[in-house]
Amino acid sequence: MASVPSLASSVDQRVADALASALPQAGAVDPLLRRSDRADFQANGILALAKKAKANPRELATTVVEGIATGDLIREIEVSGPGFLNITLTDRAIVETLAARALDDRLGVPLAANPGTTVIDYAQPNVAKEMHVGHLRSAVIGAAMVEILEFTGEKVIRRHHIGDWGTQFGMLIQYLLEHPHELDHKSDREVSGEEAMSNLNRLYKASRALFDSDEEFKTRARARVVDLQAGDPETLALWQRFVDESKIYFYSVFNKLDMDIQDPDVVGESGYNDMLVETCKLLEESGVAVRSNGALCVFFDDVKGPDGNPTPLIVQKSDGGFGYAATDLSAIRNRVADLAATTLIYVVDARQSLHFKMVFETARRAGWLNDEVKAVQLAFGTVLGKDGKPFKTREGETVRLVDLLDEAVERATAVVREKADKVGLTEEEIVENGRYVGIGAVKYADLSTSAARDYKFDLDQMVSLNGDTSVYLQYAYARIKSILRRAGDRKPVAHPELELAPAERALGLHLDHFGELIAEAAAEHAPHKVAAYLYQLSSLFTTFYDQCPVVKPEPELVVGENRLFLCDLTARTLTKGMSLLGIRTPEKL
Repeated sequence: MASVPSLASSVDQRVADALASALPQAGAVDPLLRRSDRADFQANGILALAKKAKANPRELATTVVEGIATGDLIREIEVSGPGFLNITLTDRAIVETLAARALDDRLGVPLAANPGTTVIDYAQPNVAKEMHVGHLRSAVIGAAMVEILEFTGEKVIRRHHIGDWGTQFGMLIQYLLEHPHELDHKSDREVSGEEAMSNLNRLYKASRALFDSDEEFKTRARARVVDLQAGDPETLALWQRFVDESKIYFYSVFNKLDMDIQDPDVVGESGYNDMLVETCKLLEESGVAVRSNGALCVFFDDVKGPDGNPTPLIVQKSDGGFGYAATDLSAIRNRVADLAATTLIYVVDARQSLHFKMVFETARRAGWLNDEVKAVQLAFGTVLGKDGKPFKTREGETVRLVDLLDEAVERATAVVREKADKVGLTEEEIVENGRYVGIGAVKYADLSTSAARDYKFDLDQMVSLNGDTSVYLQYAYARIKSILRRAGDRKPVAHPELELAPAERALGLHLDHFGELIAEAAAEHAPHKVAAYLYQLSSLFTTFYDQCPVVKPEPELVVGENRLFLCDLTARTLTKGMSLLGIRTPEKL
């Protein structure tokens, strides 16, 4: 496994060295290199340096150019405007670098220099409740971040903080105690997620109706909450049945989403119960939290309510009960002390930003977070309907996630079926590809938008073959695989001695940028940057394929081999990038 320095980093180094020798007193200088439409790269760092050194920028730029060797990496370098450097690379350097990438399974992408341990909290459904469209983003964004971070060499610990605790369980458990067969399964066969959820739904509705209409049941249900919090064995055993039944349902939904969720990673609110009292004690004894009207609170100068008075974070209520803050702070203690996390990422709805800001600040004051251990909320926006309003059914209900995924797969399967005869797909392949295209479409629509922004859920657009959709990328991949099959005996071989056409250069330079892009997406927690890169890669490939014949009309042998090499490396980069987003790339479409 050999990491390959990118062309940009090699150019950057050359220019930085020349800058340092032209102005030794300036120390290390950033050449501010970026891609340019005037040349392959433009370096803009000379302007700031000249200003600092009170030198003429164009004269300084000319001196720098004289100190840069050309021929092997850089073909030509010229001074432009007030002192920009326009840099064009040699075709040989481009092809040789890509050939080195092709020899490596990781495409020459380096591992991070100082990897740490990230605990990522995502996909947090609630026990005994149906997953709706609002649960989609946390799951999809979180899963992509796990893959991206692991690819950079980070140790990643997944945590699914499911809602499995709270007063509503008193009502559910009491009802189950009085109607013991409500969660029984119809047969010994494996229970479907649908059956598990319909059991839970039925029981929830019946217990809620009784709770609202029968005062005696309400009293018994409230007493049951106390038993649950006190750890009464019979109550806990019934509570566990709700958790187990819900997991059958959760896992069926995550399976539809083509997401792997392991049981040990599911640590719900209940997982931190034993720590709550100690968390409060530590906060109170250190003075981070104070008693106010009987409740344990943390105050902040910059957090005020609508009335202008400070709004505290309530860690423990005046009746002794614990709120979300106590659980979240205990989870931070556990993740830092027991899991040795250096970064905590919470993939949570932007509407909870204030809560997490207060929780993180409290943890910092308590010393659980510091310069070595940071916590960030990867906040996401809302899923909107085509009308730009929060996504609801016609009846105004929240949309069930299962229905949404099933419809996406159905639409995608119809799209795949239309072209199936052309590429010779079997019925089994049509069904499988329909699933990959449908689920890929839903994930990509989510991931191609910056997480913080709202996005419109429009299935027609998502499964379209045109525009920035996953289907467009999946077709680009399948098309390349078809080209490689049609090439017959001719194999992909890099030929550094060849002169490249403009479309070949553009594709090659973009392929080389993959590693830097992944590092950026990991550092900024921005999976949408991977999606944007892959879409541009597919577009550049389409231009290349239109302008540079690969199979027909058959080019000269070495030219054809070099173009097949570019096709092959594009396919490998596409499939690797898509897998980081949790999207499959079928070989035939």
